[in-house]
Amino acid sequence: MHLGVVDISIIIVYFVGVVLLGMLVTKRASKNIQNYFLGGNQLPWWALGVSNASGMFDVAGTMLLVYWLAVYGMKSMWLPWLWPVFNQIFLMVYMSAWLRRSNVMTGAEWIKTRFGTEKGGNLSHIIVVIFALIGVIGFLSYGFKGIGEFAVAFFPALVTNPATLAKYPGINANLYGLIIMAITTIYVVKGGMFSVVITEVLQYLILTISSIAIGIIAMAYVSPAAIQAVLPHGWANMFFGWNLHMDWSSITSAASSKVTEFDKWIATDGYSMFGLFFIMMLFKGIFISAAGPAPNYDMQRVLSTKNPVEAAKMSSLVNIVLNPARYLMVAGLTVLALTNFNALYSGSIATPNFETILPEVLAHYIPVGLLGFLMAGLIAAFMSNFAATVNAAPAYIVNDIYKRYINPNADPKVYVNWSYVTTVIVIVVGVGIGFMVSSINQVVLWIVSALWGGYTAANVLKWYWWRFNGYGYFWGMLTGIGTMLLLLVLDNFNLIPFLRNWPISNNASMNSFPIIFVVSIIGCYVATYMTPPESDETLMGFYKNVRPWGFWKPVKEKVMAADPSFQPNKDFKRDMFNIAVGVVWQITLMAAPVYLVIRDWSGLIISMVIMIVTSIILKVNWWDKLEETFGENAASKERLGNKSVELAGETK
Repeated sequence: MHLGVVDISIIIVYFVGVVLLGMLVTKRASKNIQNYFLGGNQLPWWALGVSNASGMFDVAGTMLLVYWLAVYGMKSMWLPWLWPVFNQIFLMVYMSAWLRRSNVMTGAEWIKTRFGTEKGGNLSHIIVVIFALIGVIGFLSYGFKGIGEFAVAFFPALVTNPATLAKYPGINANLYGLIIMAITTIYVVKGGMFSVVITEVLQYLILTISSIAIGIIAMAYVSPAAIQAVLPHGWANMFFGWNLHMDWSSITSAASSKVTEFDKWIATDGYSMFGLFFIMMLFKGIFISAAGPAPNYDMQRVLSTKNPVEAAKMSSLVNIVLNPARYLMVAGLTVLALTNFNALYSGSIATPNFETILPEVLAHYIPVGLLGFLMAGLIAAFMSNFAATVNAAPAYIVNDIYKRYINPNADPKVYVNWSYVTTVIVIVVGVGIGFMVSSINQVVLWIVSALWGGYTAANVLKWYWWRFNGYGYFWGMLTGIGTMLLLLVLDNFNLIPFLRNWPISNNASMNSFPIIFVVSIIGCYVATYMTPPESDETLMGFYKNVRPWGFWKPVKEKVMAADPSFQPNKDFKRDMFNIAVGVVWQITLMAAPVYLVIRDWSGLIISMVIMIVTSIILKVNWWDKLEETFGENAASKERLGNKSVELAGETK
């Protein structure tokens, strides 16, 4: 299954093109770290939105979505809530605007606007940097694993010695992952955010064309009758009861007789009690989304926008440009895989391993020339995700450690040069961990379940509760991350078998989330009440600037006493309504392309009608109110209010 000369030539031309494009913007990006990490806050919101979507459109995630859709059918629309995908709705409705009002460079730098610069604030700052680096390294190892397994299916083996292959079975995949990472590193290191965004817009165009091509090929090659012959009853129904109720043993198609084993895969995943699993996903997803974006590339795109209004618009665009194109590709690959499963699937049927079937589908169905273009598109997906992830990491090391604690008055060029060095170091560490990881799913579950368990509690409280202080944040994060690392080690040595026997899931990383979450909450509350609250100056300044809703009554009263003209945020009910509508809208963006590819016209029509209705509601109740809520007039009022608080403090 190797590529032809034409296909390889297309991929080489693509590689050379993106590297040169990234190098062209080096001069502009290297002026200072504001340009390097945030593009000087001059990049248009639509370009940042496309860039952000392109960064999320990765090969590893796409292979996982193909597996989920094939095995769980339309009910798999809910499974990405593990990440959770609907955090983009929270971001679009209010969270991006709140975050962008800070005018900072990183999530760690944002901490001082909430907790000040005393000891508690400094501890909080340090723990956010640690979390950010752990998260970035985790995502790097995840992407490294995915692109290596994808590439090795097409390119000739670099290591052929039987003894070496027996001892290191994944060595060729790891070596190809290393090569592609090295190429991507060249333009990411030199061009910073400018090169990341510019190349990702190009990559998104390639990915979109690739997605449309795969969807069309699936519809042309496979008839509706052939699709129905390999799908069990209920596959096309998004809704479910307490149990999954999907019986793959009823399939009798000769071309896909092996799919009867999917029932065992569902049991292995532990998602048979889908209703209980859904409740846990929803519980976890709401808290993670309410905590705001994690300190990674998603947050950096928000901070790179020109103003709060554009930050909100950017987050809304991510949903529009990412989901329809990606699910068109996922649906096409799934249909081609299911209708030819016996011929394509080469893994052990006893163990879920859909990570290899994507390249098999491409190799069997895509003609020469188009295959090279599609390969370039899928490699672009990896490069986008990798570039976006890598760009976030050095910002925390250089801006939040080196500049703040080691060399605060250096020449801007010094910071940029240190950014080059730290980028390479982070990549080396991420690749090193990727060499030790056995599967994509293993990495993704620990990132979205266990690691986020340590992040969630402290980051929810920081937005919505005035009494929460820097010490509470530090100890909440520390106990959460510490518990996560402890459980990870114990699980690797099989010392916590009970975590794999829960009725919700048999995956220890998923089941560990509530444990980590509760431990983190205890750390937050104990440390907060054992230490004094933050100063009035810090709390009033934050509340005045961000204007959050939540439990801020004592601070609100002080602000209004200093400035009677101040208008507190009364948008809680409207924001919650828009989030509920937005989640439904987002689901239709994911479901409609799948219904199109499988030619389920009733499902497609219903999805489109709901999409149109929810779009109109969001247009009237959210988009049209952005300027009023977060625009220049609102900003002017905030600036005047902040001045009043400062004068009140001086008088006092």
